[in-house]
Amino acid sequence: MLEQKEVKNQLSELYKEINETTENFIGYPVSKDFDYSELLPFLQFPMNNIGDPFGKSTYKVDSRAMEREVVRFFAELFRIKPENSWGYVTNGGSEGNLYGLYLARELYPKGIVYFSEDTHYSVQKNVTLLNIDYVIIKSQENGEIDYEDLRNMLQYNRHRPAIVVANIGTTMTEAKDDTKIIKGMMEELAIQKHYIHGDAALAGGFAPFIYPRPHFDFVDGVDSISVSGHKFIGSPIPCGVVIVRKENRDRIARNIAYIGSSDATITGSRNGHSPLFIWYAIKKLGLEGFEDRTIHSLKIAEYACDRLNEIGIKAWRNTNAITVVFPSPQESVCEKWQLATEKGQSHIICMPNVTKEQIDTFISDIENMK
Repeated sequence: MLEQKEVKNQLSELYKEINETTENFIGYPVSKDFDYSELLPFLQFPMNNIGDPFGKSTYKVDSRAMEREVVRFFAELFRIKPENSWGYVTNGGSEGNLYGLYLARELYPKGIVYFSEDTHYSVQKNVTLLNIDYVIIKSQENGEIDYEDLRNMLQYNRHRPAIVVANIGTTMTEAKDDTKIIKGMMEELAIQKHYIHGDAALAGGFAPFIYPRPHFDFVDGVDSISVSGHKFIGSPIPCGVVIVRKENRDRIARNIAYIGSSDATITGSRNGHSPLFIWYAIKKLGLEGFEDRTIHSLKIAEYACDRLNEIGIKAWRNTNAITVVFPSPQESVCEKWQLATEKGQSHIICMPNVTKEQIDTFISDIENMK
């Protein structure tokens, strides 16, 4: 066993290290401007939201009431009728994607999944886990799905059900696939058995507050949508929310006597603290707070893009994106600012906590390290 002093020293070192690395953290979509200190007393309880958040359970040390409010909030945000909506708080966007694909497979066991080459790696991992056939579609230069290539593949396989994963903010360029176009394509090709899942891990928290509003939600054709909680909202624990059509969820629900509840979730036992964090953030921010965070992030992204171009770096961003893409700078800059890099391109993501001062320091580092 470690002595108490050694334990304290290790914790002190870890705290110092994390405190320093958090300061220079603009390369990944994680908000850090949160304060959940009011919720600290709840860490002493073994909170477990096992099973269906909308059902009863014999396990009552939970935050189900808050989880239901979180689901209703996002259901309204994503424009699905309350009576036909269901969802739960997940461990993150990857689980939400797995859940959407799981529902689609149960509805259409012979379906083919289509997703672009810019899709998050979790989707290919999930279709492998679920043993579903898939086709990777080309991407346009900005990272958005190539609709013509998608149409050709759908037409070629139109005798089989189509399951399309639409990116509502790709990992590198924050490109948003238009689900209204994809839905219309299915109808034009007379593919009656189809399913669209929206991977809105990044943009789901702010897309409803962008004007003009992108096509990405239930009104625009999706059957399920996944969003991360630790990204735009911010949370000390990775988490997310998945919203689906209740009629589809009812196809897979099972009653579990041991917990006294039905369960249609992936994991069964689920951490009861994450729903509490998201609920708290929603209550503190309100719709106005979400809109303010969106406006701030967009302004900072515009500022960052302009500043990079001013010093001769060809930076760009998709329309109304908070992600700024540019040729990868020196390795020392990438290392310090923890920049995600792919094929010679890097990006910064202007989450609500990013300031003009941080951008100026980042620009200064690029200039000084040349």
